[in-house]
Amino acid sequence: MSIAIKAGTVYLHNQIVHDGYLLIDNGKFVSFTKDKPDAHYNVIDYSDYAIAPGLFDTHIHGYNGYDVMDNDLAGFKKMSEDLLSCGVTSFLPTTLTAPIDQLDAVIQTIGPHMKEVTGAKARGFFIEGPFFTEKHKGAQNPNYFMDPSTDILDRWIQLSHHQIKKIAIAPERTGSHAFISYAKKHHIKVALAHTDADYSIAMDAINSGASIFTHTFNGMSGFHHREPGVVGAALNSEHAFVEVIGDGHHVHPAAIKTLIKTRGIDETVLISDCMMAGGKPEGQYKLGEFDVIVKDGKATIPSGSLAGSILELKDAVKNLVDWGVATPHEAIKMASTSPAKSLGLDDTGIIKSGAAADFIVLDHNLHLQATYIDGQCKYTKE
Repeated sequence: MSIAIKAGTVYLHNQIVHDGYLLIDNGKFVSFTKDKPDAHYNVIDYSDYAIAPGLFDTHIHGYNGYDVMDNDLAGFKKMSEDLLSCGVTSFLPTTLTAPIDQLDAVIQTIGPHMKEVTGAKARGFFIEGPFFTEKHKGAQNPNYFMDPSTDILDRWIQLSHHQIKKIAIAPERTGSHAFISYAKKHHIKVALAHTDADYSIAMDAINSGASIFTHTFNGMSGFHHREPGVVGAALNSEHAFVEVIGDGHHVHPAAIKTLIKTRGIDETVLISDCMMAGGKPEGQYKLGEFDVIVKDGKATIPSGSLAGSILELKDAVKNLVDWGVATPHEAIKMASTSPAKSLGLDDTGIIKSGAAADFIVLDHNLHLQATYIDGQCKYTKE
């Protein structure tokens, strides 16, 4: 099928263009042209709107009442459909610290069926835990923390049918170097998270092959001028990616601005870290074994620690623009192209010739109007 999207603005991978046609053939982007296409193209008129690449949430535990740890394949597929309303066209279903047999079961249930979803594309697992340390545990259960294990990772690779794309560790734990090397050999990105490592240990992990800082500033040793900590490593590492939660609760806008000025938009990744209460009203929910209270836009466990978020990724984009931290083009890129690049995916989260035609339609206030997967409209705002 050939379609032409008539658009007021299009955020291409390397420039912003206006008042023309985005051509799509067989679910792939072809080109942008100012000229009206020939008759075999079906023209869809979004001339009052902007077209942007679909968003890629590389850290999301659940949404609209479903949690990845529910071990429910039908619920997981429904989650992929519901994420279309968040502007998300690709995502990494994210686990959390739990008993190993429970993680085994979830990975075995969902992994082999990743490509069966009909909504946002599931691009593989992000395994968040259990290889963490207690001081910065957040809403991860320390009863199940352990040293990184290549044997466990190898089992997860097999159970998931090679669908482990990213895994987080605290690099100060015993065996981290061997684990990073093993994961890298299997094309799995290693992230640093829930860690009290000092600057030296964190930088050593990055130099050994780790390449992502999970929810930067949260769940890690902070910056001090005499001991820069993991935050210092996040600010100074070359060729690593820094994730950040843009909900206004986890990180102050000024800190996000500092992160972007230091690392640039190509290496800054917006994530939601959303849990099952995303898209739901205020009230009581669960995150793993923890009770979670959602109130005033925050999700917290009884200790007061933040328990992920209820953020929708499209709102993170709008927040950064509203705070004056980024332009629309920059914020969109940090929620689409940069997340894909952090996983080594160059043809995802981007509008360029040959890439899958996964895109979103936004009004002038960055409110989502429609979401397309492979050139087909999968969601429209009611």
